[in-house]
Amino acid sequence: MRYQQVADDVFTIRGTDVNMVLLRDGRALTLIDAGWYGDARTIEQTIRDLGHRPEDIVAILLTHAHLDHVGALNHLYHRYAIPAYTSPTEVAHARGECHESATPLDVVKRLTDRNTLAWAARITAAGGLRKNTVPHIQPFPTEGRLDLPGTPIPIPCPGHTSGHSAFHLPTAGAIATGDTLVTAHPTSKIQGPQPLPTFFNHDTPATIASYAALESVPADIVLPGHGPIWRDGIATAVAQARENAVHQRD
Repeated sequence: MRYQQVADDVFTIRGTDVNMVLLRDGRALTLIDAGWYGDARTIEQTIRDLGHRPEDIVAILLTHAHLDHVGALNHLYHRYAIPAYTSPTEVAHARGECHESATPLDVVKRLTDRNTLAWAARITAAGGLRKNTVPHIQPFPTEGRLDLPGTPIPIPCPGHTSGHSAFHLPTAGAIATGDTLVTAHPTSKIQGPQPLPTFFNHDTPATIASYAALESVPADIVLPGHGPIWRDGIATAVAQARENAVHQRD
């Protein structure tokens, strides 16, 4: 299945080598991240499989403005008028006013094994070469806990991008870490909690430094932007990610 329930009213959606998170409160939904451009149908079908309509999404929260996370934002806005929010620092990135992403050339230089080649083919088919800025994106409407289904709390963790946010989900004892901390990626030889390879990060040392903002969050369940769910707590995940960062390739 394309989705998995991980806690009461918390689901993950598996896109094209990327994860999204869906939060439910009665009929109302919050979506965290929106996959690639080609993942729009997966998002809509998952919501219908759960007995909802896409119109039930109250808002979409964006961890950061890379193409594998903004993908369906414009489709969902134009078709269903669903607003999207991110950190104030990340707004300019999402609108295309600055660039903090790996380029196609960065990827081509690393097409050295079968797994990476297969991943590159999949993401290209999903819209990986398509420009996808988000003119309608807005900064979070309030500071701290957001009055949205799932009561998500943004946690600034810059590094992967300057305005990257994680989201603490206090009622579920979970944290959505976006790409600050992942548990696997097709371009990485490492399994388990880790930063993404250096070429994906705007500032890798800052990414590692931002783990200090995550490790004390009371969350047993880690929902990464890439890789499987981690259920041994965010503190353990951060400790392993710091250790694995030493061995991570560029």
